[in-house]
Amino acid sequence: MMLKSVTESFARVIHGLAVGHLTDHVIQRSKRMILDTLGVGFLGTSTEVFHKASEYSKIYSSNVSSSVWGRPELRLPPPYAAFVNGVAIHSMDFDDTWHPATHPSGAVLPVLMALTEALPSSQKFSGLDMLLAFNVGIEVQGQLMHFSKEASDIPKRFHPPSVVGTLGSAAAASKLLRLSMAKCQEALAIAVSHAGAPMANAATQTKPLHMGNAARHGMESAFLAMLGLQGNKQVLDMQTGFGAFYANYSPQALPDLDSHTWLLGQQDVAFKRFPAHLATHWVADAAESVRKHLITDGALLPTDHVERIVLRIPDVQYVNRPFPDSEHAARHSFQYVACTTLLDGGITVPSFHKCQIDRPQVRELLRKVELEHPRDNRPSFDTLYCEISVTLRDGATFTECSDTFYGHWRKPLSQEDLREKFRANASSMLSCDTVERLLEIIENLEDLEDCSVLTTLLKGPCPPEMVSKSI
Repeated sequence: MMLKSVTESFARVIHGLAVGHLTDHVIQRSKRMILDTLGVGFLGTSTEVFHKASEYSKIYSSNVSSSVWGRPELRLPPPYAAFVNGVAIHSMDFDDTWHPATHPSGAVLPVLMALTEALPSSQKFSGLDMLLAFNVGIEVQGQLMHFSKEASDIPKRFHPPSVVGTLGSAAAASKLLRLSMAKCQEALAIAVSHAGAPMANAATQTKPLHMGNAARHGMESAFLAMLGLQGNKQVLDMQTGFGAFYANYSPQALPDLDSHTWLLGQQDVAFKRFPAHLATHWVADAAESVRKHLITDGALLPTDHVERIVLRIPDVQYVNRPFPDSEHAARHSFQYVACTTLLDGGITVPSFHKCQIDRPQVRELLRKVELEHPRDNRPSFDTLYCEISVTLRDGATFTECSDTFYGHWRKPLSQEDLREKFRANASSMLSCDTVERLLEIIENLEDLEDCSVLTTLLKGPCPPEMVSKSI
């Protein structure tokens, strides 16, 4: 049967994909993504931007509500639960990253968790239902990113989660809500009008809102489509539709289901070991190697002995921040990550606290940093590298290069290290027993008969005052 449009082909795939299409490879990779995303989401509920977003969302009331992860006292209408959980996931820039460049999980998982909890108990969802809808949301994002050569590079104009993430969210919600093919098509059209946020707000408290809005707006798009709202049925075909976000947009109809292969099966994601822009992870890796030449036996780096630090990196302006003055700016600073790694030997969550950013030793090193942009060092997460040269006052120069850091899809985190990251992040809000139970459920998600078991655990511990009221 001839397809009428690219948009229709997407709707057909969203509607037609079934559990039987999932492969073991895709299931295993997506479970790792779910585990990591939940962990960074729990950790993110401690941030100031999360607090502001959740306070904003309390304005709205509804007869139907969903949980905010780790906050049993806070329940919100499903779109706003998805919003604040999405904000939490991206509040530290600690979430997974794909190629072409986007953060795929944060726009999708909060939607599915909120819907699973909010929909009638008679409409039970299994772990496989969850995995299927999650992977549909991931697949739509990946396919859309492949329609533009511009998307292969680190973005300059629009933040990708606010663009493809919004449509991935709409696709995942449409799948879980079991919308018809026609309604799936409408949901995508509606989502395009919700999409887009400029890169100018990178490295500010507003950037995490891009993820929260993608989750919320995608769910709202599915709800509106379900209620009969209509949009342009050719929206993914048109330069004035989804093509408005990309200068060289060249869409292609997706193949029939019989020949469907998941992009996640072909291209794994990167999981971060510390909460900062992905490009800085190459810098940290190279800086760790250089530091071994400068000090031994755990001694402190003699900052006054350092004459010059040269970073040879791709030209990515929004990660070029010579003197960051906030945690969000520091997470988007090649210079800060390099200097802090040289000083401390590594980067951790507390590395971005204001007291660490303002240390005199860090500011001293920052003044000695110079950037170079080799012509062969393209701003692509698949090909970029970082070379660091440190010259001492005695003239000695030490140089190290990183082309693949640990956590990149070419050098993925081990399952045990991913577990440890999840434990460290989730234990900020949950008991050890709950953390271990969540680990067990997610690692066996395809066998879970009822996802309410999972969403119950995500609420976190019940406060004493709530326990006393229920007795």
